[in-house]
Order: sequence, then structure tokens, then C-alpha cells
Amino acid sequence: MQRPAWGAMTEPLDIRDVEVVAPNFKRRLSGVTSVIIQLIPEQRAAGMPIAALGPGLPPSVPKIGLKQIFGLLKPPRNRRFRIWHARRNTEMLGGLFLKHVLRAPLKLVFTSAAQRRHTRYTRWLIRQMDGVVSTSSRSASFLEVPCTVVPHGIDLEAFHPPSDDERDWSQTGLPGRRGIGCFGRVRHQKGTDLYVQALIELLPRYPDWTGLVFGRVTVENRGFCEALQEKIDAAGLHERILFMGEVPDVKPWLRRVSLCVAPSRNEGFGLTPLEAMASETAVAASDAGAYRDIIEEGKTGFVVPAGDGTALTRIIEIYLADPDLAAEHAKSGLSRVHEQFALRREAEALATVYEGIWAGAPARPATRSSERPV
Repeated sequence: MQRPAWGAMTEPLDIRDVEVVAPNFKRRLSGVTSVIIQLIPEQRAAGMPIAALGPGLPPSVPKIGLKQIFGLLKPPRNRRFRIWHARRNTEMLGGLFLKHVLRAPLKLVFTSAAQRRHTRYTRWLIRQMDGVVSTSSRSASFLEVPCTVVPHGIDLEAFHPPSDDERDWSQTGLPGRRGIGCFGRVRHQKGTDLYVQALIELLPRYPDWTGLVFGRVTVENRGFCEALQEKIDAAGLHERILFMGEVPDVKPWLRRVSLCVAPSRNEGFGLTPLEAMASETAVAASDAGAYRDIIEEGKTGFVVPAGDGTALTRIIEIYLADPDLAAEHAKSGLSRVHEQFALRREAEALATVYEGIWAGAPARPATRSSERPV
């Protein structure tokens, strides 16, 4: 299905036709913002009258402006109330203010991706919601209210398998014959140090491989990055373990590498393994976020305990020693993403949640980890 060119719209959205509002109260790009950027256009394309609200969103995302916010004080044209779908504490609080102080006709939905017990304040906010969604079975286990498990999906048009030229490593001008990539902000939480230490140990034995690190280094993590670079230089691997920084478009690199390593110590959901699998790239990951739900162990990738550098090194070496296995797992991963994690599936599952709230249906219990998620 060809998605409408929302960025090319010349007429503003009519607030009376917007039935779901997805607030984004954070200007800087984050995992939550990335979800909104990908998901809202898909929901619109599927017929859901939804719009975002907030800064930092590209023209491709249909949104309402601040001048239209008072339009939320009246119901939409075809519903008794709107749904306000929050993904952060500030957005839940904003919805509560609109609903209870300004008396806006709203029902509130919250999506939780946290892999820990929420703070007392967050638990209170969640109890005020009319519906709760969790992105994984693990996240659901930390909630104290009924929820629906709806895993994130991936845009299968934006993330797709490589052409022959893209998978030809020689086209990059970098050493070796194959690449390994680690994608995300460079910091301790993301396990960048575990990845670098594994490559320092392994690359001398596997000269065909080159390791890359993609992601922004913030001021507070500059010392962390410099310490890693010193270790790389001391090992004589400065030409084979490279910090690439924050590139304008990471998607071609996900297609170029033969292996994606996701070594996070903790994560919310974590889209990187899905993006890699949709790009037909094998994945070695820690047991963080929803990675264990995403990866089919031994078939589409491997998962090891979070923070276990020795175990991470071991599963990376499996692929370095057997590139054919990496290619086999990459193909299986591509099939799994198309079957289980298409963005369309997430949009459809959320539409079911919204319709249940509009119909006054009670929230259903959380999906157990042994059941197939929505």
C-alpha cells in the first residue's frame, strides 16, 4: 500500500476530524520520538484519524499545532471523546490536566516500555489512565494494572534487504571483507564498552571483519568514548574498530554490515534488532528491552545475559567464524520481521485498543509471555 505523502500536505488538519492525539513532549530525538515518527503516518494510512502534538517532528508526521489545542475542549466530529495516547510521564500529566482541569472530552492511554518497577509517581499516573499498553511481555510484568501487549513494529519500506552493491563491503572503502555494527548512543547503558572489548579480543583472529560504532557522543559521555578509543589504539586496531559518529542516515549501514550487535545493559523496547533483521542482517544481542521477544534464539540470532561481556564475545565469535551462519540467520530474521513485527500490525493492534475504549470495553489482562502478542 502506497502511503500518502503527508509531508506534502498543504492544508492543515481540521481538529474536528482528529480522534486520537499522540503527544510528543520532547524536542530531541529519542526512541519514543522515533516510534511516533514511524507509526503515526502508518496509522493515518490505515484510516485512523490520528495526529501528533509537540516539537521536533518532521513534516512527514501529521500533527496539530499549539493554536489548535483549544479545539481539544470539544469532542471530535464523529466521536463522543478523543483518545490522548501518551508515552511519557509529562504527556500523561498533560492529558490529566486537559481532562480534569480544562474538562476536555478525553480518554487517556499510556504505553509503557519500562523494564523495571515504576516510581510511585509514575504508578499513580498510570492508575489514572483509561487504557494501558505494554510493548513486551517483560514490560507488562512490571505493571500493576491490566494492559494489552502490543510490540513495536518496523517500517518495511524504509528498512529492507540490501542490493548486491550495498552488501559488497569493498564499496565502503573500509578494511576487511565484512562489517559488524553497533548502533545507538555511545554510553555505558548501551554496552558500547562490552562491544568494543569483544572486538579487541576477536578481531586479531578474524582479519576479514571490521567493527563500526554508530551513534552520538554527548558531552557527558565524551570521556567514556575517549577511554574506549585509548583501548583500541593500545591494541593496534584503530583502523579496524571505528567510531562513525551520528550519520545522516543509518539505514544503508544496517544493510552493509553482516552482523548487528545490540549489547545494551538496559533498554526500553529497543528497535535496533528489528531494524537490522528487516535489513537482512544477523543479530547478536543482550537480554535487554524486548530483544528476547524479538529474536528467535539460534534461528534469527543469539541472546545473552545483559552486561555479560564474556557471553557477548562468545556469540559474536560464532558469526565471525561462520559467515554462512550469519547469512542464514539474516534470512530467517527477515522472514520473522515480516510475519510478526510489521508496522502495520502495531497500527492494527492499537486501533483495536482504541475501539475498545470508544466502545466502553474493559481493559483486557496482559498477554502472558507464553501467548502470542497482539
